Amino acid sequence: MPTTGTSPTARALRTLEILQARPGTTADQLAEALGVTERAARRYVGILREAGVPVESARGPYGGYRLSRGVRLPPVVFTEEQALALVMAVLDGQPAAHDAGEALGKVIRALPERIARQAAMLREYASAAPDPEQRRPDPTTTSALVAAVADRCRVAIGYGDWESEVDPWAVVVRYGRWYLLCHSHHANAVRTYRVDRIKAVRRTAHRFTPPDGLDPVAVLEENLGKGWRFPARVVFHAPLAAVAPWIRPPMGTLEADGDRCVLTGSTGNPAMYAQEWLAAVPFGFTVTGGPELRAAVATVAARFAAAVGSAPASPAQ
Repeated sequence: MPTTGTSPTARALRTLEILQARPGTTADQLAEALGVTERAARRYVGILREAGVPVESARGPYGGYRLSRGVRLPPVVFTEEQALALVMAVLDGQPAAHDAGEALGKVIRALPERIARQAAMLREYASAAPDPEQRRPDPTTTSALVAAVADRCRVAIGYGDWESEVDPWAVVVRYGRWYLLCHSHHANAVRTYRVDRIKAVRRTAHRFTPPDGLDPVAVLEENLGKGWRFPARVVFHAPLAAVAPWIRPPMGTLEADGDRCVLTGSTGNPAMYAQEWLAAVPFGFTVTGGPELRAAVATVAARFAAAVGSAPASPAQ
């Protein structure tokens, strides 16, 4: 199965970083550092030149590529609040990520001394416990998907033991997890895939046009409640207007039924659906569909009943 490739833009930026750090880098040294052929390395130098970065080249034993003398790239300017917010975001989001830590170090070194000192102190003395629910995808995979979204290019993704061609509409981050929202040509339907479970990305020659007015977050939320293994149907003994604020989109679709309302969806984890989602809704309900969900609700009800010394509720409640 093909492996995911790094985007040309990412390699061009890496080329710029190498030439800044090691003036006189030769084509073969640049190729080795980038993990590409010499021809490809020269192409990335060409991309920099096309972007207006003056890269000089010289032949001979002391030749190689270097930025023109006196060239200074424009600085990135942060306010004190922005700099500290950036450090906090990195610590909160990826406290153990090596690449993020190195990138943060570069940013801190580029800051004015007073702001850099505060940012460095915050980084040194503030600790962040990793979120066990987060699943961080491979940066190269994510970059390839984002590039395909931007280019509107159909891709073949390796997911588990199979490969499927999809039109990648958007990459969405939701509660620490990264999802690919796409149209699957195999299923001829909208699908969502966890980016951390995508093993490979291969571009195809096909292009696509995303739906007009696409709201990626809304469509993702709607689709997260569909297509799971275990069905769920719950009747709430309260009107739609009262229950709706308590229903998360992945739980399913809520519809009015007289003075009651009905939730129809599916789940891959009935225990979580019962303990974390249904238990938080402050209205009476009856599970009318999905034996696995009924059993999970009965288990939660029995546990709570035992805690107060009363008889357990019926499995349907």
